[in-house]
Amino acid sequence: MGLLSRVKTMIAADIHEWLDEKEKKNPIAVLNEYLRQCEQEVEKVRKLLERQYLLKEQFTREYREAMQLAEKRKKQADIASKAGESELFAFASHEQMQYEERAMRLKQLLEQTNEQLLELEKKYEQMKHQLKDMHMRRMELMGRENIARAHYRMNRILDGYTSPALSTFADTESYLERLEQRVQSDYYRHTIDARIAELEKRLQQEQ
Repeated sequence: MGLLSRVKTMIAADIHEWLDEKEKKNPIAVLNEYLRQCEQEVEKVRKLLERQYLLKEQFTREYREAMQLAEKRKKQADIASKAGESELFAFASHEQMQYEERAMRLKQLLEQTNEQLLELEKKYEQMKHQLKDMHMRRMELMGRENIARAHYRMNRILDGYTSPALSTFADTESYLERLEQRVQSDYYRHTIDARIAELEKRLQQEQ
């Protein structure tokens, strides 16, 4: 029965441990998963910001190039006009107008990109701050969880296992008392038997 009792206690302890480890509705685990998703979203926004910076640089290059070409065609149109080359003047003037229109459009896109980039940067910084705050909050909750689990396990030892332990000690003490009584009883029995035998032998000798 002692062996079966120990096996039962071990199985019960293993079941409690398994339930603790396999708890599916652990809020800390859910929070960790949510934070991982947030980190992934922040990383996606960072990559979008990088693309937006590249677009800004490209718009800037295109704008400068269009302005330079428009200025170049303007000078060429002036030269053609002074030289009386009407055909070259018309071509250069048309090219100048196209480059100026393109530069104007690129300038608008560049300004729009700057505004969008500024807005994205603000939100990106807000996301990073919020994510940092959530990490700090998670650390706080993990600390509270650790304390709660520690108290739970200590209380389970101090409260839950105290009664079985006391019962085991009591059973052991009772067993030892019975054993001691048997030993003492056997001792007295053998002592009495020996003394009676000695008396009986003495009486036979006297007769």
